[in-house]
Amino acid sequence: MTDLRRPTDVRPAPRDIRPEPSGPRVGPVSITATGVVFVIALIGSILYLAYAITVRDASQIPLLASGAAVLGFVFGAFSIIGLVATWRSSVHGRDGRAFGHALVGGISFLVAAGCFAAAIILGILARAP
Repeated sequence: MTDLRRPTDVRPAPRDIRPEPSGPRVGPVSITATGVVFVIALIGSILYLAYAITVRDASQIPLLASGAAVLGFVFGAFSIIGLVATWRSSVHGRDGRAFGHALVGGISFLVAAGCFAAAIILGILARAP
C-alpha cells in the first residue's frame, strides 16, 4: 500500500494571510482613531485627578470620586481591548504576544477595579455629614 499523504518536506510553508499594514504608524504600532481617543481619555482623566488633588475646598472629595470613576472606565476599556487582542493573537498562533496582551489586559482590569473601589469609597465619604 502506498501512503497518499504528502511527505512533510514537500508541503508548502503556511502563509500569513494578513494584508500588509498601511496608514500612519509609530514603530510597529499603527495609529488609529480609537487609539488616539483612548490616549486622550487616559491623559485627560489623569490630569483631572491631578487637578482634583490640588483643590482644597468642600468639592475636593466629589471631584476625586468622579475622576477615579472616569479613570476606572478608561482602564476597563483597556482591559477589554487586551481581551480582544489576546484572543486574536492566540488564534493566529502568536502565543508570546497573546501572553503579553493577557498580562497587560489583566493589570488594566486590576487598576480599573481599584479605581472603581476608590470612587465608591470617596462617594460614600462625600455623603457623610
